[in-house]
Amino acid sequence: MSDGVDFGYERVPAGEKARRVRGVFDSVAGKYDLMNDLMSGGLHRVWKAYTVMVANAQPGQRVLDIAGGTGDLALAFSKKVGRDGRVVHTDINEA
Repeated sequence: MSDGVDFGYERVPAGEKARRVRGVFDSVAGKYDLMNDLMSGGLHRVWKAYTVMVANAQPGQRVLDIAGGTGDLALAFSKKVGRDGRVVHTDINEA
């Protein structure tokens, strides 16, 4: 299939790649934080805490969390911006 696109170690039709990528994210959604803990030795939690600290979100501000996975950063930011702020979280996976 010379006119396809790469997906891992195989070539797939271009129109099929998005469905396959979504399938990968759907398959790991329930174990995403555990997977990150194992791959980073828990360091991803430190990175996220650092991100919240240096962003310095203040009460009433707005935060956009794109491709936010489980939403743990969005939750941390919501505590910073408070009731008058707004946090929008989006991810390819509805779970």
